[in-house]
Amino acid sequence: MLTAMSADLDVEPEVVWQPDPSRVSRSRISAFRDWLRARGIVEAHDYDTLWRWSVDDPGAFWAAVARYFDVTFHDQPTAALAEASMPGAQWFPGATLNFAEHALRPGAGKDDADEAVVFRAESGVRVVLTYADLRRRVAAVRAGLVELGVGRGDRVAAFVGNTPQALIALLATASLGAVWSSCSPDFGARAVADRFTQIEPKVLIATGGYSYGGRYFDVSATVDAVREQLPGLAATIMVPSAATDDSQPDDHVLPGEGLVHWDDLLARHDGAALAFEPVPFDHPLWVLYSSGTTGLPKGIVHGHGGITLEHLKSLALHFDAGPGDRLFWFTTTGWMMWNFLVSGLLAGSTVVLYDGSPAHPGLDALWQLAADENVAVFGTSAPFVQACLKGSVSLDAWSRPKLRTVGSTGAPLSADGFRWLGRNLGPQVQIASFSGGTDLCTGFLGPAPDVPVWLGELSRPALGAAVASFDESGRPVVDEVGELVLTRPMPSMPVSLWNDPDGAKMREAYFADFPGVWRHGDWVTVTSRGSAVIHGRSDSTLNRGGVRMGTAEFYRVVEAHPGVLDSLVIDTSGIAADDGELLCFLVVADGVDVTGIVAELRTALRSQLSPRHVPDRFVTVDDIPRTLNGKKCEVPVKKILAGADPGTAVSREALANPDSLEAFIRMAAR
Repeated sequence: MLTAMSADLDVEPEVVWQPDPSRVSRSRISAFRDWLRARGIVEAHDYDTLWRWSVDDPGAFWAAVARYFDVTFHDQPTAALAEASMPGAQWFPGATLNFAEHALRPGAGKDDADEAVVFRAESGVRVVLTYADLRRRVAAVRAGLVELGVGRGDRVAAFVGNTPQALIALLATASLGAVWSSCSPDFGARAVADRFTQIEPKVLIATGGYSYGGRYFDVSATVDAVREQLPGLAATIMVPSAATDDSQPDDHVLPGEGLVHWDDLLARHDGAALAFEPVPFDHPLWVLYSSGTTGLPKGIVHGHGGITLEHLKSLALHFDAGPGDRLFWFTTTGWMMWNFLVSGLLAGSTVVLYDGSPAHPGLDALWQLAADENVAVFGTSAPFVQACLKGSVSLDAWSRPKLRTVGSTGAPLSADGFRWLGRNLGPQVQIASFSGGTDLCTGFLGPAPDVPVWLGELSRPALGAAVASFDESGRPVVDEVGELVLTRPMPSMPVSLWNDPDGAKMREAYFADFPGVWRHGDWVTVTSRGSAVIHGRSDSTLNRGGVRMGTAEFYRVVEAHPGVLDSLVIDTSGIAADDGELLCFLVVADGVDVTGIVAELRTALRSQLSPRHVPDRFVTVDDIPRTLNGKKCEVPVKKILAGADPGTAVSREALANPDSLEAFIRMAAR
């Protein structure tokens, strides 16, 4: 039996944000609806009517998106959606285009003097690039890559921070029809090599160090180790770090052949002509990666056309980003939200980059950045919002007059997180909980400028996203927990997985459970209001006495306790000889009474969830294992507790804190 346990679904939850009619009338989604109506394409006076049309006739919808945003096709498509099967959908056959061309082409908000990029480092460094600056530097790096032998289809891998150089290098790579892939410089050598050796890059772009939390980290040894495992490299381009402390080196030029300094490359090719290679709609643009906790990370390949259309739609129509707006999302180059952030250029917005710790020198640092830089759309993660709540951060709701939307992703945003944002930012700021994944490089549940925000919920499925909740038999359900699925294709679905020539890995990853339907791997409740609640990963479900619940429901209760810093819940049902146990691992604040916390959590879980979901045991640990992108490692820990070899249960190189596994390994041994 599947049942929603988080709330009484007969009672509508609190509305925490209401769209302002005057603001809606000025929004880009309203302009899009007017454009559709004026051309006789569809009458859609509200969001739900527009969404229904977008999923009932996806070919017409995405063709309209391409026309409305004036997507430049060098060769015209013969259709918008020639084949709608999944996998195997054929989008815009015959079309050629280039993602970088759309990011850099002249248009509203993109005159030479307009600001394209604002960069801030935790050290205080601030850099502004106009579109003239950006185009000139992309052209120079493009010419430098050509000099190094990079051409269409070749791979360029980057081990860099969230800096202007990374953005410039991505656009230069894409302009050639070459394929981009990046990792954050806090990744270890094995984690980087596990990703880059798969794609065999021709050029590596790397930094020798980075700053985080007020400390400088020298990663030149990591760069050396990675280079040794990439025998096909034609060159390594060394990028200066963002560090400015005179006691630290500004950059690391490592010994060896084939080294090029970024500044030398720019100087040598300054004044080069900017050009764009037209490529087919599904030509690879970049390779993103799964977490790789239980094996080599899957290389997820996205195409130029699908990403261009999806990110234009998402940023312009859902986040209402456009010319004159500043768009920020806290991310690293190892997370898909960096790629999403860079695409703000497609919408004509100024992209704000930040390199460093979100909590340095304090948890209000990013909020101060939003005030200083007049950010309109501010993006972060649910764990960061929770940290601000736990840290008792208090903000002046009116000190960010330009701020109108705060996006949250990476994990379900708790009800307390919604309340903290509303209390600190004021009723004029939309709370935009956003859920999707690396697999599509977007969110397909989230905000709309003309739909309310309900406490703890994602407002709507995204335009073009045929989201449903399926029970075990593949039947759609409403107001019940089910598997999150997509029943129609989207253009930004992967064009392939790397090294998967017959598509077998793709079918196994997404289409094995419900043939012809994308299974995403999350538990979701689609409500009768049309909103949604994410309950956590479906492969880490809590199944107690036949009642299943997502782990996100559990964490919402446990981590609301002021003495709990972090938690992990594991259900050993099905892996133990008996009925198994429900185990809750806690990281608690210094000096707290653990016995008191446990008693209070038992009461809260019993009343807010169910008696069946009160853990058999609470265990305190120093840290919770997380992936490099901050996801809790529920399934690997469950395997370790079941007796699996830790080396096969999880790849330590995929973890941000591998030492945290030791407590669970010791427990399994006992």
